[in-house]
Amino acid sequence: MLGVAFGSVVGASAAFAQAAPVQEQAAPEEGLGEIVVTAERRSENLQKVPLSVGVASGDALRAYTAGGDDTLLALSGRVPGLYVESTTGRIFPRFYIRGLGNIDFYLGASQPVTVIQDDVILEHVVLKSNPVFDVRQVEVLRGPQGSLFGRNTTAGIIKFDTNKPTNDFESRASASVGSYNSVSLDAGVGGPLIKDLLSIRLSTLIQHRENYVDNVFAGTSLDNTATPRKDAMGGFDDRNVRVQLALTPGERFTLDLSGHARWYDGTSTLFHRGALKKGSNDVSAEPRNTVSYDEANDNPQSYNTYGGSARATYDFGPAALTSITAYETTSGFSRGDTDGGAAVNFAGRPSYGQSQGQIRDLDQWSQEVRLAGTPGGRFNWQIGGLYFDSRDITDFYQRAFFLTAPDLNGTQPNPNNWVRLHDVNTSWAGFGQVSYEIAPKLTISAGGRITEDKKRTELLKTANTVTNGVTYKGRTDVTLKATKPSWDASLLYQASPDVSLYTRVAEGFRGPTIQGRSAVFNSDFTTAKSETILSWEGGVKSRLLNNTLSLNATVFAYRVKDIQLNGNDVNGNGVLFNADKADAYGMEAEANWKPVPNLTLGAGLSLLHSKIRDKNVYAQVCILNNIVVCTVQDPTIKVGANTFAQIDGNPLPNAPEYNVDLNARYDQPLGNGGRAFIAGDFNIQGYTQFVLYKTKEFTANGNFEGGLKIGYAAPDDAYELAVFARNITGEKNLKGVIENYMAAVFNEPRIIGVSLSGKFR
Repeated sequence: MLGVAFGSVVGASAAFAQAAPVQEQAAPEEGLGEIVVTAERRSENLQKVPLSVGVASGDALRAYTAGGDDTLLALSGRVPGLYVESTTGRIFPRFYIRGLGNIDFYLGASQPVTVIQDDVILEHVVLKSNPVFDVRQVEVLRGPQGSLFGRNTTAGIIKFDTNKPTNDFESRASASVGSYNSVSLDAGVGGPLIKDLLSIRLSTLIQHRENYVDNVFAGTSLDNTATPRKDAMGGFDDRNVRVQLALTPGERFTLDLSGHARWYDGTSTLFHRGALKKGSNDVSAEPRNTVSYDEANDNPQSYNTYGGSARATYDFGPAALTSITAYETTSGFSRGDTDGGAAVNFAGRPSYGQSQGQIRDLDQWSQEVRLAGTPGGRFNWQIGGLYFDSRDITDFYQRAFFLTAPDLNGTQPNPNNWVRLHDVNTSWAGFGQVSYEIAPKLTISAGGRITEDKKRTELLKTANTVTNGVTYKGRTDVTLKATKPSWDASLLYQASPDVSLYTRVAEGFRGPTIQGRSAVFNSDFTTAKSETILSWEGGVKSRLLNNTLSLNATVFAYRVKDIQLNGNDVNGNGVLFNADKADAYGMEAEANWKPVPNLTLGAGLSLLHSKIRDKNVYAQVCILNNIVVCTVQDPTIKVGANTFAQIDGNPLPNAPEYNVDLNARYDQPLGNGGRAFIAGDFNIQGYTQFVLYKTKEFTANGNFEGGLKIGYAAPDDAYELAVFARNITGEKNLKGVIENYMAAVFNEPRIIGVSLSGKFR
């Protein structure tokens, strides 16, 4: 009989990498445990993997999301070199590793960071938002991962591994309640159905928050929302379930089946119109919990996602054959007041902006087959192939216009525009990797892959305007294809049992991309050809001071040729284009120190310098009604009524120049065998530019957040009861912008609450 009990959360001190690994060997009480990763598709000691890998334990992630925060956004800055943001709510996270990402808000946008959950590729941006729950470990593989993981990994991989069914009963759960009636429950329970033959694990994540943002608009509305309403938006209900079965009919064959579902209803990102004043990025005067929206019906957002996978492995002895078959599907919509509120601009002319994206149906299939030699010994190898197929039908709706008079009952210029697009992305690849100890303590590894990536976008429904009946005249069917190799090579030298040195060079590519959304304003599709990256890194991994201090550090440099960038057109729609190249260099360091048995200290640091290099590439600036509304610091040119800035030499957008993460935990033993503890964490983000061109307004510098947790842990960690605070100082940090309307996006508010966690085996 299966039951549910509460599972332990280590606490906020386990912020990253070595902070609180889940899968570790037993260690002396005063020392650190071993971290095991699967960055190269086999289990290895992190200290002996010849690439830069950041690791966060499941317990660490659950501590950061105790207040109901998005499980993916909570990773931002917690692993050195990783930044995560969203301006489209909880269903559209955007990932950046070492400054390389994609600011495009188009539902069909590609990203140079691939998300993998339990060996299943999640390619579409909505699938990447699948919450992480009952997770064992998170691995961030920095730099190109084109050999083992394929295209669209020019920046790296974020890899989530969940807790699996076991042959012995075990369960864990973490529950919390906090401000704004925030509730979070993350639980898993499992054990044998038939001893030594069939095991099961059931997992769930339930998160809830009440609406807490007031809509104070009281004027004439386009969407009949003229009555002010308290607590109109900001809340969400995120309900998730997963079931896993593990079949082991013999010593050689295993079959793992997994199915999951998500039902999400909430609020899309809230833009605060005019929160940024010309000449400043100070948003302190803007109230966090108040907006004035005259359209979009309080920014609703809703998605249902389902998926499943089958992983079969047969061990032949010298080698094991693995097949992974997976299917994902999702549908839903997101609607937003994109101008951030009602306002009168420029000689009394009101402007309106609203958008909605709706996935009517998305289906993703993937099939991978891999043959790998038995790990161990001086020589290791693996070969494999992958087929990937993703298809969706998506509607886009955009409204953006000015009224020449305040009468909303008359004819509206440039009113509602709808388009329906059909996107198809297919890809196949063959890959292999070998690793050989060429001399004592010196191992060389090399891998290669050949990939064909094909994208097609078809316009199924044209965009017509009511006033003039103009029918879309641009392309209605665009196909792009690229076949490219990717590779990597590395050296690992085990200088001593506690110190290893490595160097790695890698090349990868991101497939070509099509942007069809511009058709809503009768503009042609925009496209970008493949980008390629050549990256080098070198590092040291060490365990020092009698295994009480771990210190890992990496330096890196890369060049991206034909880098895919995204700007805006005159209507505020994303426009794809390539720049000649972008260069970057930097470093990451992470340390975990246990100076005495009851005290753990952790620190992470990333430094980054990036530059776009193309004197002939320009990006449209913040323009509303033909007037530049922000302070542009780049050289500009005029093309008709539009203004464009030269972006040569600018840093990549959403690429913090530095990030510091600090954490600590102290446990005080008690007479009954339990412990009282206090844990805290602190994160600070350096200069970050949100758009391609330099301004005084669209930047952040010095954003910080802190967390605190104080509680009691019972003997043997049977349960833990604590009070916690996330964003404890109530910081209101600028996290994103809508340029034309000087609108701001903020971080999550302060959440104070109580948590209870425990485990039972």
